[in-house]
Amino acid sequence: MAEYQIWLLVAAVFVLIEIFTSGFAVACFSVGCVFASILAALDLSLTWQIVAFAAGTFLAFIFIRPLVMKYLDKRTNDSNVKTNMDNVIGKIAVVTERIEENGFGRVKIDGDDWKAQTEDGTAAEVGEKMRIVSFESIILTVKKV
Repeated sequence: MAEYQIWLLVAAVFVLIEIFTSGFAVACFSVGCVFASILAALDLSLTWQIVAFAAGTFLAFIFIRPLVMKYLDKRTNDSNVKTNMDNVIGKIAVVTERIEENGFGRVKIDGDDWKAQTEDGTAAEVGEKMRIVSFESIILTVKKV
């Protein structure tokens, strides 16, 4: 088996390992292997092949990995990631425990009971329908419908 084939085989092994890991780190080594296999195919010495392997790996870590990570990690592409809590905004809730003036009470929405406060600080009585306008942690802010 020729040296360049060995380098390509090692590159393929690194790609297979990368499939089971995350972060595109192991794949950078496969890029280095491809660089080394090119020099091996040109019949350069093992020393130059190892230098090419190191240089190719380094360049992959510096230039290719950040680009790949940008596309793999959706959180970096979209800073407005929606959560399940975002689904309650705009829905109608029913007051189950009086919301005190400038204080808190409880509302029920979709069968769940939540701590709530009114948007303008006014009181709300049991049974009133309120629209959810926002949330802070686990406290809903509501306004009268």
